[in-house]
Amino acid sequence: MPKGVFLGFDFGFKRIGVAIGQAITLTARPLPTLAAEQGVPDWLLIAKLINEWKPEAFIVGLPTCIDDSEQYTAPAARSFARKLTKQFKLAVHLVDERLSTVEARAQLFAEGGYRKIKTTEVDSIAACIILEQWLQHPE
Repeated sequence: MPKGVFLGFDFGFKRIGVAIGQAITLTARPLPTLAAEQGVPDWLLIAKLINEWKPEAFIVGLPTCIDDSEQYTAPAARSFARKLTKQFKLAVHLVDERLSTVEARAQLFAEGGYRKIKTTEVDSIAACIILEQWLQHPE
């Protein structure tokens, strides 16, 4: 069973959703989405998050399709995960993120009805879903 605090990421080429979660409650909450340029975030912002939250490890969503094949973004998500480990010396756990964005949109719609849903909200809610999935069923 995992213990402590974990940072979750929903990788994207333009935006990376971020969530913070804890093993005690098995829940996560969204943090501000990070801008990315061709999948490269501002690493200083990630360092700030690490200094603030002191996570035990990172949880990164691995983009997969319904048929279990990987999406075209999967190699970039794996590369992002490797860079996290290399730069910050913490373990990274990859989690199948299929349908996390669909679920995030559904949650936001259920909460706010017909209001315009911001993409940045979706990304960080998806990161919460990915992180909570791992917290409840760690590797």
